[in-house]
Formats: sequence, structure tokens, C-alpha cells
Amino acid sequence: MGKKEIYTEKVVFVTKCMLAAYILTAGLLLLLAFMLYRFGLSEKVVSICIIGIYIVVTFAVGLIAGKREGKKKYLWGLAMGCAYYVILVIVSLIVNRGLQDIAGNMVTVFFLCAGSGMLGGMIS
Repeated sequence: MGKKEIYTEKVVFVTKCMLAAYILTAGLLLLLAFMLYRFGLSEKVVSICIIGIYIVVTFAVGLIAGKREGKKKYLWGLAMGCAYYVILVIVSLIVNRGLQDIAGNMVTVFFLCAGSGMLGGMIS
């Protein structure tokens, strides 16, 4: 295989991983919404659960990427965590129409996403 085919294959793989990550995120957020409706969870509990969802999803995607690539697993996990974060910020900016609502947690969420993705890659 030539360099172009390898590059195209990796881009397709990253796209599939991000799509799977956001489908998993949507499913877990729907489950959280059901639990909020059913049990009347407090805002603090919901915030903790959302952060937990970010951690679980990026860990899983880092694990998948690390298993598939085999070499430099931690870097692939880190890349998946960072890609997840970038898409998350872009969607948040579009929905909130600015940084005022999300600026306080941006750095923390970045390190959680990047770190758990990297950990998933290392464990694979």
C-alpha cells in the first residue's frame, strides 16, 4: 500500500472512532436524561455524570485506537481524546453561541478527555 492509501485508511479510522464515540455519548446522555426524569437528580449529580460520560467514552475510544494501531498506543489514545474534545468544544460554541457558559470548565474537560484517552491507549 502506498502512503496515500495508508493516510486515507487512518482518516477513515479516526472518523469512525469519533462517530462511535459520539453515538455512545448520545446513548449515555439519553440514559442520564431518563434517570434525571425518573429520579429527579440534582444539578451537581448530573454535572458529575456528564464528566463521567466524557471520561468513559474517551477511555473506550483510546482503548480501541490503541488496540488497532499497536504502536505508540498512548499517542493514539491522546489523539482520540483531543479530537473528541475539539468536536465537543465546537458543538458547544455553536449551541451556546459563545464561550461565556463553557469557559470555566474548558481546561479541566480537556485534561480529562486527553488523559482518559491516553490511559485507554496505554492499557490496550
